[in-house]
Amino acid sequence: MSDWQETDFGRIPKDWDLKKVADIKGADKRAIAMGPFGSNIKAENFVEYGVPVIRGTNLNYAKYVGGDFVYLTEEKADDLLGSNCKAGDLVFTHRGTIGQVGLIPSGKFPRYVISQSGMKLTVNPKLMDSDFLFYFFKSEFGQHQILKYESQVGVPSISNPLTSLKEIEVPAPRPAEQKAIAAVLSSLDDKIDLLHRQNKTLEAMAETLFRQWFVEEAGEDWAEVPLEEFFDFMEGPGIRNWQYTEVGTPFINIRLISNGDIDISKASFVSDEEANGKYSHFHLREGDMIVSTSGTLGKNAIVRSYHLPLILNTSVIRFRPRDGRSYSFVYQYLNSRLFQEHLESAASGSVQANFGPTHLKQMTLSKPPRHVLDRYLQQVDGLYEKIRLNQAQIKSLESLRDTLLPKLMSGEVRVRT
Repeated sequence: MSDWQETDFGRIPKDWDLKKVADIKGADKRAIAMGPFGSNIKAENFVEYGVPVIRGTNLNYAKYVGGDFVYLTEEKADDLLGSNCKAGDLVFTHRGTIGQVGLIPSGKFPRYVISQSGMKLTVNPKLMDSDFLFYFFKSEFGQHQILKYESQVGVPSISNPLTSLKEIEVPAPRPAEQKAIAAVLSSLDDKIDLLHRQNKTLEAMAETLFRQWFVEEAGEDWAEVPLEEFFDFMEGPGIRNWQYTEVGTPFINIRLISNGDIDISKASFVSDEEANGKYSHFHLREGDMIVSTSGTLGKNAIVRSYHLPLILNTSVIRFRPRDGRSYSFVYQYLNSRLFQEHLESAASGSVQANFGPTHLKQMTLSKPPRHVLDRYLQQVDGLYEKIRLNQAQIKSLESLRDTLLPKLMSGEVRVRT
């Protein structure tokens, strides 16, 4: 007799139960609920601080909802009580980017309100561990369960969101095993989160030092030089759709740049022959800085070793220091408000703002003397090296987590309890 049972999303151990979401939700009648109609949350409802609203952008994080929130007053949140959620609840998008899921953390805010594109689930803690369920929905198995209800007409959306969510089947190991599985994955996410927070602190330190050295204390006698005298920059070639290949060398575009990193998993490819032939001089190197030149101006990221090989494409400009060593200065300058203001004033375009090498060649920079720059680099290079090492460790931990996730969720790897 087999030790396995077949499900709609794959094979799971025979000693695991299979339950519908409707069977594991909390007893409250609002355990499964959608966000309010759009007319119930308007821009004029937002206040500086209060009850945070969870939008799709707040689900772009490893586990817990986060990022920049907009807020409602306590009174407005009371009016939308059915769309309130609290620590331990899961939040999904039913419209827009389908498949997003986040977990409400404890200790940050007493409650949240989900936006009109979201829905929430409160689980019965006696039947299902919310952390385990979160990881199931993040896995390929959970994503399959969500996406099978996606409507193919118009804007991506889930057909009959609440009914569809209730019908989703989930694996239900014994509660102790659920908690053990979630603990393994949570420990990895906790380490990843700690490294991200360390990097934010290091980046803030580097930003403070840059502002002190080159904004607040800039010498009046520093020479005003063309930007291209200090920076080597290049725009991508404009690869066309018909050149895309199934495999080959990935190339960068704006949609890959997110939260200061490059998501290579979403990259398109050109053939290795073209990449190493007519596009050979567009290859990026470790340490290069790339900046978006249209749409959201100034989105940027540092090219890391694990991004390579990678080549430029249009709407992205690559920057390097001409002296071959002042990378820390380049990173901070391109992240500075000073540079952003230059972009915004130089940008042009009838449909959307954009800039290019022509604009950059018209820009100038107060160039610090070499001895000042060297002293600054002595203070800051170590910070960026620590950021680099942390980023490499983050990628390693993410790879381990992503490898373990399907194995734990399918019971291929079991955790002792």
